[in-house]
Amino acid sequence: MAYGAKRIQPIDLEPRRAVGITVPLSGKAVFNSSYETKNAIKSNLINFILTGKGERYFNPTFGSGIRNLIFANINRDNLTSLELIIRDELASFFPNLDINELTLSSNIDDNTILFSLKFSITDTQVEEEIIINFEQ
Repeated sequence: MAYGAKRIQPIDLEPRRAVGITVPLSGKAVFNSSYETKNAIKSNLINFILTGKGERYFNPTFGSGIRNLIFANINRDNLTSLELIIRDELASFFPNLDINELTLSSNIDDNTILFSLKFSITDTQVEEEIIINFEQ
């Protein structure tokens, strides 16, 4: 009986070579390096969610735009349309991800948005979760 081989990202084969940086930027030299693809992807996703549209030079379409809703009237329709937009943009900016669960919920009285994303990396058994709470 054949067993499924564990797939390793090719850039993870050299354990001392960094593949990205981690968020938040708080290392000794401003940032800390990540040495595994799963950690680099997680940091990239957090960067994508926290970045607003037009905030990144030379790539104005990058970012979720979720912070724009914090000062708007939040209702279920806004969150549903934003969830669809984020799903589409994640598919275009992160084609190697499979979104298992994406949830946007809000507390209307406090103008807060809770963002939760459970994802897996394509062709691997790596599963991760990101939870971000947006407040005024």
